[in-house]
Amino acid sequence: MENDFIEMMEPTPKLHSKKCKLISFTIRIFLQFFIYIVALIVWLLFDYFIAIATLLLSFIIMGIIRSKIRNSVIPSKQREYQYSDQGIADWFTSKELCFEDNKE
Repeated sequence: MENDFIEMMEPTPKLHSKKCKLISFTIRIFLQFFIYIVALIVWLLFDYFIAIATLLLSFIIMGIIRSKIRNSVIPSKQREYQYSDQGIADWFTSKELCFEDNKE
């Protein structure tokens, strides 16, 4: 019998400084609401048919951006788990933008 062990999941990093929390919050808001803001602006400037097409296109583009961010910062052993926009923003801020000491 082989001894196969499942590695424990690393917790999402906790951000301690206000600057890092603000950056993470901004990234989360960008990931969640950018497609709706773009579609609303296009609807106000042009037509609602173009706005619907823009909404669909921006949904696809934001999915690609979200997956690129997610795959660049989350450890490879944990990529099978689902992460919310807040989790992706926390991981990205902790690994790429704020290099504070995460000892928790």
